Amino acid sequence: MTAGGTDRGVATHDLVSSPAGTLGTEAPLRIGPPPAGPGAFDEHRPPSAELVADCVHCGFCLPTCPTYVLWGEEMDSPRGRIYLMNEGLNGEPMTDSMVGHIDACLGCMACVTACPSGVQYDRLIEATRAQVERRHERSTWDKALREGIFALFPYPRRLRLMRGPLRLYQRTGLAGRLRKSALLQRISPTLAAMESLAPTLGKAERVPARTPAQGTRRGTVGMLLGCVQREFFPGVNAATARVLSAEGFDVVAPASQACCGALSSHNGREEEAQKFARALIEEFERAGIEHLVVNSAGCGSAMKDYVHLLSDDPQWAARAEAMSAKVRDVSEILADVGPVATRHPIDVTIAYHDACHLGHAQGIRSQPRELLRGIPGLVLKEIADADICCGSAGIYNILNPVPARELGDRKAANVIATGAALLVTANPGCLMQVASSIERAGGHVALAHTVEVLDASIRGLPRTSLGVSTPPA
Repeated sequence: MTAGGTDRGVATHDLVSSPAGTLGTEAPLRIGPPPAGPGAFDEHRPPSAELVADCVHCGFCLPTCPTYVLWGEEMDSPRGRIYLMNEGLNGEPMTDSMVGHIDACLGCMACVTACPSGVQYDRLIEATRAQVERRHERSTWDKALREGIFALFPYPRRLRLMRGPLRLYQRTGLAGRLRKSALLQRISPTLAAMESLAPTLGKAERVPARTPAQGTRRGTVGMLLGCVQREFFPGVNAATARVLSAEGFDVVAPASQACCGALSSHNGREEEAQKFARALIEEFERAGIEHLVVNSAGCGSAMKDYVHLLSDDPQWAARAEAMSAKVRDVSEILADVGPVATRHPIDVTIAYHDACHLGHAQGIRSQPRELLRGIPGLVLKEIADADICCGSAGIYNILNPVPARELGDRKAANVIATGAALLVTANPGCLMQVASSIERAGGHVALAHTVEVLDASIRGLPRTSLGVSTPPA
């Protein structure tokens, strides 16, 4: 087994490949109903044979897939995983090797962007992961780690209890000494990853239940507070409410709202994700909102997918579809309505990082760039290999710390090469992952969420408010 947690040899079946790496005709996909007998998948939402058949094995996905870029293994590419899905549909058992290749996928959806045939890999991988979680017996350690993660991260109150001990740990200076010693890395890459990802905690800003619009009112929006965002990046939520208010929106942000279910959904915990989704839909149905604004790319992607998550539930399908239609990323809605609040200059050069679940899963790329370029004095630089994931991918960097670290180091090097003083992105996981990687590389780049930069410009704050020092005269 390798650091990525999978066997890098050919998986469930030998795959005949041409020198160019494309699937040969000697190994055609067998499309059709599964034969009699136990197979990899049960009858509840298996990966769709019709969607599997859409893959023509052209290979356009290969250079965009992070795990294929790292290892060059066919079964760790999207088309290789689709091949395994098809084998499962045709009655092959769910082996440890098959599960390893599925687990190794970051779910970044870069392949969805790259695919000329419109293969819905997002639908396929989530259906397959739900099957894995129901039908595969994980090792004791893997099971315990996953249960620990899901007993903590989707629960803001539990995360809040961690703030005090974490702040004390950071203030003692022990964090810096541990990282320099690399002791945790030698003991356990998983523990080292969890420690290095912890953000430096600032003031615990809380968003009011209702923030009134400034100036001419343009509508009423709900605001997702999130879990990690709410407790570890509260300044992002506070900035989001201020910017929306400055742009003419009444902002409704009930403190009682819980997790959106994104982590659960993206990791195959279907029933858990549905439970979270129903509760959040009900919460915001009562709020009387026109749109539901999200500032976390992974959360927004999952919430726009409620329509699929609850499509089999006759009591919730229509409600889920209606709520999915209301979900907007904060950059999406701001770009749609156009700015009315005055932008003050910020003289800073930034690099913009596309969070995978914003750029690939939601197709939102131009809007944040448009908003940032609307700030006087700001210069935006693009990052090389921008489509390759930073390695965060929800909880991937905890479950698969070694490949996540490699991807983070690649991303950090490309960010530092831009010469930008500030890296801007739109997802808390990306902020934690890239910050850790840049620190490990010895770089000096401040990090901020897109909406924090907009907030600083609207309020006329200096660049130092974003952690960027003023250059010497």
